[in-house]
Amino acid sequence: MTTRLIRSVVGLALTSAMLSILMFRLNSPIAAVFELSVCSGLISVIFVTTASFTSRITEERLEERKKERFVKFWLLPIIIVAVLVLMYFYTKPINFVSPAMPQETDVRHILWNKRHLDLLGQIAALLAAAVGVIVLFKEKK
Repeated sequence: MTTRLIRSVVGLALTSAMLSILMFRLNSPIAAVFELSVCSGLISVIFVTTASFTSRITEERLEERKKERFVKFWLLPIIIVAVLVLMYFYTKPINFVSPAMPQETDVRHILWNKRHLDLLGQIAALLAAAVGVIVLFKEKK
């Protein structure tokens, strides 16, 4: 509701913190911890970091950047298509239904003991996003 970016981020963090308190009160502690750590913590840090790397630019510089963007990333669509083709031809089909798997109901046990590679993938994706923000908004001197 404000035009200042930092105030908006702080408002988002406070709203997320209130939502996590509500989730604790509704007897959902795992969802509350995720809400508090990811939305109130991580997302706010990413927004503040991005805001600190940005500054207002002139219209001429904006047009130059638009032209430079296509020059920088011309190879990216070719790489994406090549990776998708390789994945199509060299991956095995995944069997999503496994009757031998026990039906666990404890989320903590599933996340930390059975799906730990998913957590590592999420951590890698978040680190890649942070590096991407730094690379995209880094100005040459």
